[in-house]
Amino acid sequence: MTDEPMNRNVPTSDSTSGMDRVERPAQKGNGGETHQPPDAAGPRMTTGHGVPVADNQNTLRAGERGPALLEDFHFREKIFHFDHERIPERVVHARGYGAHGFFECYESLSDITRADPFQKAGQRTPTFTRFSTVVGNKGSVDLARDVRGFATKFYTQDGNWDLVGNNIPVFFIQDPIKFPDLVHAAKQEPDRAFPQAQTAHDNFWDFISLMPESLHMIMWTMSDRAIPRSFRFMEGFGVHTFRLVNAEGKSTFCKFHWRPKLGMQSVLWDEALKINGADPDFHRRDLWEAIEVLGDPPEWELGLQLFDDDFADRFDFDILDSTKIIPEEEVPLRMVGRLVLDRMPDNFFNETEQVAFCTQNVVPGIDFTNDPLLQGRNFSYLDTQLKRLGSTNFTQLPINAPRCPVHNFFQDGHMQHRGPKGRANYEPNSWSPGGPRADAEHGFRSFAEPVQGEKRRLRAESFADHYSQARQFYRSQTAIEQRHIADALIFELGKVEVPAIRERVLAHLPSIDAGLAGLVAEGLGMDLPEPVEPAVQPVDLAVSDALSIQKKQVPTFRGRKMGIVVSDGVEDAVLDTLMSELSAAGAVPAIIAPRIGGVVTRAGVKVPAMLQMEAAPSALFDAVAVLLSAEAVPKVAALHAARSFAADAIAHGKFIGMTQAASALFAMVGVEGRDAGMFLLEGAGDVPAFVSACAELRYWPRIEG
Repeated sequence: MTDEPMNRNVPTSDSTSGMDRVERPAQKGNGGETHQPPDAAGPRMTTGHGVPVADNQNTLRAGERGPALLEDFHFREKIFHFDHERIPERVVHARGYGAHGFFECYESLSDITRADPFQKAGQRTPTFTRFSTVVGNKGSVDLARDVRGFATKFYTQDGNWDLVGNNIPVFFIQDPIKFPDLVHAAKQEPDRAFPQAQTAHDNFWDFISLMPESLHMIMWTMSDRAIPRSFRFMEGFGVHTFRLVNAEGKSTFCKFHWRPKLGMQSVLWDEALKINGADPDFHRRDLWEAIEVLGDPPEWELGLQLFDDDFADRFDFDILDSTKIIPEEEVPLRMVGRLVLDRMPDNFFNETEQVAFCTQNVVPGIDFTNDPLLQGRNFSYLDTQLKRLGSTNFTQLPINAPRCPVHNFFQDGHMQHRGPKGRANYEPNSWSPGGPRADAEHGFRSFAEPVQGEKRRLRAESFADHYSQARQFYRSQTAIEQRHIADALIFELGKVEVPAIRERVLAHLPSIDAGLAGLVAEGLGMDLPEPVEPAVQPVDLAVSDALSIQKKQVPTFRGRKMGIVVSDGVEDAVLDTLMSELSAAGAVPAIIAPRIGGVVTRAGVKVPAMLQMEAAPSALFDAVAVLLSAEAVPKVAALHAARSFAADAIAHGKFIGMTQAASALFAMVGVEGRDAGMFLLEGAGDVPAFVSACAELRYWPRIEG
């Protein structure tokens, strides 16, 4: 392999739109090059000091797959400026929610790592986990279509380890120098300051249309993964490839996965819109109630994908490329422990808002690879916390402070709370006591990886296939999930005002799937443009069931919520049995009444309401029951909220239990008869089958045909 550039094809363009129809072939050693539309010329880019910039796409590294170099002043200045754009709110991941808990190790992993949390079976390590959206500001809604942050701080006996990931295992970009551009494009457009917490606008899709490496992530964010039902029902990923290092210095590559024990679950897009209106804190409330009200702490299992250099060398894609996954069918997960979140913060600001995660925070036994995006995050995150929290002493805040002894010669500074004693504040020194000393035997040592190569701004050719895994993801979904991806693209691109941007995005889709391209073009009422010519032709990869939510669904109703509409005269036996069956299933009932004061049953029992009809749309629940007496139907059916409740329950494919009298309410919204997802609850004996069916979570035939 040489570093001489290949001849580039000259991009062809549409004479009217100026669209670029060809993705330029990757320059050797530059697999991540973008393509610009021919009319995108502008003034010469410079640093803040006026120095001309030769390459704004790639960081400086040692060799095409080597580590990033600290002397890259353009990257450092760009990230430095980006990190300091806002105070004091986080630039990304601003809207978050967290909980305390613990990680419990299943078995000793001392053969592959000396990291403290993995040394003994049953060993527990205190943790704090923060979930978040990415694009929205602090006051945005929970159910935005967005990536979700999933960051866990382990308070180990060897210091803090931060596993800072997302609920999606890949990312939009391969090189960190593009991160400010990505976030600028996704955030509110600067001249108008909208839209908030969504990517359905011109700037974002203009950027995506010119960055083919983002297309794999686009498939994930347009899927149901981007609108999870709850933090409790979503996966988490470390995204990058890390190293585990044992006491003998042997290295094993590792990818981290969090698996919710209750399985994954998402909402429909129409549900997300209605939930955001009815309860913009839906995810926050769900986690709070599970831990503080119900005493049902959520759990995840930690799975590791472990592999060696031989696998890395023969894998079809580069393990250092953060836009790629390693399919579980090729490297199965090894479940090594569980995460339990069992305590909410005492004060949101002190803990959830002030918690500071840094990817650079690793402990002996865990080390980095040369993944360029990870290398950039290691630089950026510390700088971000300094700006946001105001001092290098942010590690002394209780939520960030290690639970093990801390000894160093750091001195003074804003927010200094420690009071070191004695004369020695430097090292080496000859005083006794002379303060802390390095521990050559037990201290952190970086893995001794050989590095060689020229200092160049380049990207490895092994990063250049931008379509194959996007195709694999799409084709691994069920037909229902594929339709949702198409619908999401139609919605997002339908908000784009500039036709040329929509056309450029459409021109990429045939390289992912011709059927998807056709659905989106038809939904937009546009002709399919001539496809781009990929730099690397995509290949058909094996379908991976692990990529589908529906294929991995856990058949349980545990932890889910049922909305139960009741009226005066409700049958005691039916209501009592329903409450009992839901309790046995580990589900949560929510009694809804026309008035918050509650109702009186046929036997004269007063039943208080938890929610009033107007405040409880059916989108807030996983299944519904409508238990109306005949005499109450006219009064309840007169409520617009009740009719909307019934109509949405039908439209969203909810499992529905109803009394015969309640059929009249559904008839008012155009539903005659009952399908297999609707159950008649006239007696106590009818209830168990209904609750059992709810374990399927949604009756898809009603809405998908």
